[in-house]
Amino acid sequence: MLKKFYDKIKDFIKEEYKFILFLIVFVVICTWPVNYYIVIGGGISDISDRVVVEDGYSSDGSFNLSYVSELKGTTLSYLLSYVMPHWKKVSVDDYKYTTDEDYQDIEFRSELDLLYSNSNAIYYAYQLANQPCKVVKTDVYVIVKFSEYDNPIEVGDKLLKVNNIECSTLEEFQKEIQKVDGNKVNVTVLRNGKERNLDCKLYEEKGIKILGVGLQSVTTYDVDPEVKFQFEKNESGPSAGLITTLSIYDQLTKGDLTNGKLIAGTGTIEVDGSIGQIGEVEYKLLGAARGGAEVFLVPAGENYQDCKKMKKEENLDIKLIPVKNIEDAVERLKQL
Repeated sequence: MLKKFYDKIKDFIKEEYKFILFLIVFVVICTWPVNYYIVIGGGISDISDRVVVEDGYSSDGSFNLSYVSELKGTTLSYLLSYVMPHWKKVSVDDYKYTTDEDYQDIEFRSELDLLYSNSNAIYYAYQLANQPCKVVKTDVYVIVKFSEYDNPIEVGDKLLKVNNIECSTLEEFQKEIQKVDGNKVNVTVLRNGKERNLDCKLYEEKGIKILGVGLQSVTTYDVDPEVKFQFEKNESGPSAGLITTLSIYDQLTKGDLTNGKLIAGTGTIEVDGSIGQIGEVEYKLLGAARGGAEVFLVPAGENYQDCKKMKKEENLDIKLIPVKNIEDAVERLKQL
């Protein structure tokens, strides 16, 4: 019985081997990876599950994160992006600061961007609400390593000391670097939970001594009432900064900043309180409209113009509000 089954399989392969080979080659070609991400649209998600202020005030409406969905590029998805409406190809190189960066470097920077964004959101929300907000510490991380500078520092390192002198802010690190006599310096970093002393070479650009790396600081605040962040592991990046800040502020203050509406939005919250531009903003607008949002907050300038064009082209039933900074966003919402 089993022999007959195997014989039939052999006969089928002999008769259809050309088709089988074609099918194998076709599948390999279609699934072959390319150096692109394919943006295929987006959606919204209520931020109240991710940002929780202790004993905070509730609202009848909601603040919602706007996000885009991405596919890892393959030959098939790349070709489909030319014919499918609202499919956009984005080069992986656009996420890189240097050509030799790997996926882990990009992921670390994106995760740190979320921490940086949440830190700024806390500061401005508590400041606007006149609530206590004190600096606990500031951590400084390496987010870019430029290949033209030869040093053992790696992306992800947390800087601790310069020539055995502890530094707690980015400004202090830069100040100590400028004090170094000569072109060699010892830098203490925390890498994978262990301290390491690295002998580094100093370079000079326009009269300023540098290590040849990009740095970013993240400040931790002691606040009352306490705020907790519960973002998912796959949620990262800085684009939720605006909505995060508004959600915290709304929970800290009486009244309903949402005015009972489903509000979506996007934009970074910068260290000066300004709302920064983000990529693929028109796809986030589409996702917000499809998700039933009544209002979409968008950074003023180029992002707003892109969204205005998309709204007109797609005849979207959603109110666009351009905002320049966090105070502007709060005032515009109060006027709804």
